[in-house]
Amino acid sequence: MTRQELVAQIRSKKSFLCVGLDTDLSKIPVHLLDTEDPIFEFNKAIIDATKDFAVAYKPNIAFYECYGPKGWESLKKTIDYIPKNIFTIADAKRGDIGNTSTYYAKTFFEYLNCDSVTVAPYMGEDSVSPFLEFENKWVILLALTSNKGALDFQFMTDLKGEKLYQKVLRKSSAWGTDENLMYVVGATRAEGIGEVRKLVPNHFFLVPGVGAQGGSLADVANFGWNKDCGLLVNSSRGIIYASNGHDFAEKAGVEAQKLQLEMADILRQKGF
Repeated sequence: MTRQELVAQIRSKKSFLCVGLDTDLSKIPVHLLDTEDPIFEFNKAIIDATKDFAVAYKPNIAFYECYGPKGWESLKKTIDYIPKNIFTIADAKRGDIGNTSTYYAKTFFEYLNCDSVTVAPYMGEDSVSPFLEFENKWVILLALTSNKGALDFQFMTDLKGEKLYQKVLRKSSAWGTDENLMYVVGATRAEGIGEVRKLVPNHFFLVPGVGAQGGSLADVANFGWNKDCGLLVNSSRGIIYASNGHDFAEKAGVEAQKLQLEMADILRQKGF
């Protein structure tokens, strides 16, 4: 998917919502466990209920690959079921050098046909560049995360006063363009989103942490906005586990619409 197509979806749906498909067999409604493929049946119902409000879906690969071949089959069926005009994110956090990255890229861009994949930058340019060689595909690079352990490394400061996450942003922004490179920026560090935006004013951000993790959508929009909106805000648990009963899909749709309406108001205020 091109940037222009993604922006068109944001305008059309008045939304920048990404729904995280972190599908846990221990949390889905028990009546689905008797079906042939409980993970896919759950995802299918969630997608049907939320597709009018979401511009992106983000399956976290760990929730699928732990089940081996059957999990990969559920993942493939899920990706294939997502409407083609909705942006797909393989949340895999891969990153290695040379041919290894190339084959990771082939897995997510060719076999699964995802629009994007999350990538860890620790090993540097040659671990990321193979992902950037695929036309109309995106790398979503980890930049500033919201987990507790982010403090271990990401805020380390060099002798010039530059933090590690800032160095990652500065160097990596030259590896791709704002047409094929996005950044993961956690919502629970709202002021950090503003610092990241100063360094990469034109790139899109994938922002986890809104909803169950406590991040504020208004703060994300205030600090992270750019001329094309520039935000994909993810909510996983707050939507997909809104209910564990037979009404799970209906309740997921209600929660997705709540966020979409809030986003529509933000877009209107921004004149977008």
